[in-house]
Amino acid sequence: MHPDFLTVGEVARLVGVSVRTLHHYESVGLLTPSQRSASGYRLYSADDIDRLHTILVYRALEFPLEKIQQILVSGTAPIEELISQRDLLQEKQEHLQSVLDSVQTMIEVNTMKKTMSAADRAKASHAQYRDEAEAAYGSTDAYQQSAQRVAGFTDQDWTRVSDRMDAFEQACARALAERVTPGSDEANKLAEEHLSLMQDYFDCSYNQQVLIGMTYVSDPRFTAHYDQRAAGLAAWISAAINANAAGHGIDVGGAIWK
Repeated sequence: MHPDFLTVGEVARLVGVSVRTLHHYESVGLLTPSQRSASGYRLYSADDIDRLHTILVYRALEFPLEKIQQILVSGTAPIEELISQRDLLQEKQEHLQSVLDSVQTMIEVNTMKKTMSAADRAKASHAQYRDEAEAAYGSTDAYQQSAQRVAGFTDQDWTRVSDRMDAFEQACARALAERVTPGSDEANKLAEEHLSLMQDYFDCSYNQQVLIGMTYVSDPRFTAHYDQRAAGLAAWISAAINANAAGHGIDVGGAIWK
């Protein structure tokens, strides 16, 4: 066999398609092997394989075979369509990465629950976001105050924080299941409980609470943490925080860290 050519079986294994697919591409005139051996075997050149790769990219973008044939004959790629498809793929990639992050967080959260004490879970959860918090808020009084308070926490303090947060999340999950409306008295009480939980760490204001609540829906890790209790819980808690803060005169849309 000529060393510069591959048989149909070799090409199928190399590229990851079936022999049947290669035969079909040949039958419709999309990919004809450059040569045949003396025994009649199909032989594909490097140029044939490059053409096959191009075909497979267009197929992955769901272009019909007839359109791919037209593109290859013309020798001109449909740039606008490719740009549009690229943008759609990037959106899908971002969505899938968000889902992947959420799944990883759920794995970590559930593993943590099974293997760690309440105090250790609370410490680990705090440590998980410490570097990000320092990068974003390290120069603020709130961060400095939080760092000082946390440094003095005993295991009993961490257990208390963990138990309170767990009770809060359970209460919010029940409220969501019972269709409690954000802005109602019950939802406002839960929002105030959340504020109190934040005040274990620093003197949290309503403005700051609103911004914290926004991360529950903008950061897939927080969303996964809450939504593993009940689908939509992260969004409900954020909405409850916003409604309660608005009732205290806070411009939720213009909330700033103060």
